[in-house]
Amino acid sequence: MTADTKITTDSEAVSDTVSVRGATPAPPRAGGYSGCGTNRSRSNPSSPPSTSSSAEAATAAARQSSTESRAETADADTAPAPDGMFAALHNRNYRIYLTGSFVSNIGTWMQRVAQDWLVLELSGGSGTAIGIATGLQFLPMLLLSPYGGLIADRFDKRRVLKITQLWLALSAAALGLLAISGLAVTWHVYLLAFLFGVGTAFDNPARQSFVPEVVGPRQVPNAIGLNSATFHAARIVGPALAGLVIAAFGTGWAILGNAVTYAAFIGGLLLLDAGRLRSTPRVARAKGQIRAGLAYVRSRSDILLVLLVVFSVGTFGLNFQMTSALMAQSEFHKGPQEYGILGTFMAVGSLAGALLAARRRTAPSRRFVITTAIAFGVTEVVAGTMPSYASYAAILPLVGLAALLTMTACNTSVQLRVEPVLRGRVMALYMMVFLGGTPLGAPLLGWIGEVFGARWTLLGGGGLTILGTLLALLAVRLLHQASTSPASALEPSR
Repeated sequence: MTADTKITTDSEAVSDTVSVRGATPAPPRAGGYSGCGTNRSRSNPSSPPSTSSSAEAATAAARQSSTESRAETADADTAPAPDGMFAALHNRNYRIYLTGSFVSNIGTWMQRVAQDWLVLELSGGSGTAIGIATGLQFLPMLLLSPYGGLIADRFDKRRVLKITQLWLALSAAALGLLAISGLAVTWHVYLLAFLFGVGTAFDNPARQSFVPEVVGPRQVPNAIGLNSATFHAARIVGPALAGLVIAAFGTGWAILGNAVTYAAFIGGLLLLDAGRLRSTPRVARAKGQIRAGLAYVRSRSDILLVLLVVFSVGTFGLNFQMTSALMAQSEFHKGPQEYGILGTFMAVGSLAGALLAARRRTAPSRRFVITTAIAFGVTEVVAGTMPSYASYAAILPLVGLAALLTMTACNTSVQLRVEPVLRGRVMALYMMVFLGGTPLGAPLLGWIGEVFGARWTLLGGGGLTILGTLLALLAVRLLHQASTSPASALEPSR
């Protein structure tokens, strides 16, 4: 499983945020984006519409289809909501969901560490081999995520999750048994990493869009923050536990341990009270549904900006399972236990960021998203300059804090602004650009580390994250200018 990632001043509450107490907002007009600030300039009413007809149709259909679902849960959504950092835990279904997710995430982090270490052992310490394995694991996200999102919108999300979790458990078990038997070779890891990625491509959209059905719209920011908190709490335990297991028994047993932990999440899904889920009406089979999701995103400059930022951060910045492995082995000449400890240090900062994000009750502004993404890039560059293992470990909590604030801001922003019946497809696009860029970034950074040294995986990754974020802002501004009719700009106001 990957992380559910994910944050407003009172002055922004009307123009650039979405109150959790309110209904899902209507999409802005095509000319409604004016950069990174908190104000939205509205298009002249006399100007011709600039969005495509397919985008308008997708938005209209989404509003109409989601009306019934909102009406059914209106009483629950208007009742007083509990406040505080752990407000979503008042929901029994969410407590069960979160517990199963936490156990499973411990196993996930164990496998992430063990799989990278296994590749290093089988390839003779090749950074390129780690990059290829990582890229193959995330390649299906690039190829299959739109279909995964459509499946999430068409079918019962809980049933989809049961199937995908079983697939992931079997993939982990196969790799673990191969490693334990001593039969594993590098191409086995490549193949099973790819199959693991296929399951993830269908699992992530369903899981991302399932959380609002568990907690309801008002608790989404808090639930996303708590999801991240448990994910990174597991990140503290998982890598350290993996290091101990690898040192004592070998990499295969750590990977096999992950296969076992999927039973906790599947069991949690079985225990959920279906009567308390806020199920979204399923989308009927029809032509052009994936295109409709794309058109919807294209018509929403606020969502489009977030997706572009997520692509930059995910492709170039969030490759720490590879960069820290290279830094530990090549730069500081450490073993698997010290490598696992690095993940724990970073998770401390990530956990702090997740708990901070859990206090948010409204969607973050676009300025906050841009600022945190740039701050993350800067901290990653600083990490690449650290002269010793101790100083590198000491800076990682700050890197983790910045990374987590960035991703929770992006995730919350999209979740609270998208129409419910399009959530599966839009969150699939979100995960596609977040993880699907890894097949591009991981091999590139792995090659950079092999040719120029491990430090350059961080220096280059951080620098490209900053550049990509600024280019995303520029691209959305140019699209806004292109979508604004010159005639309407010259027409005198009435």
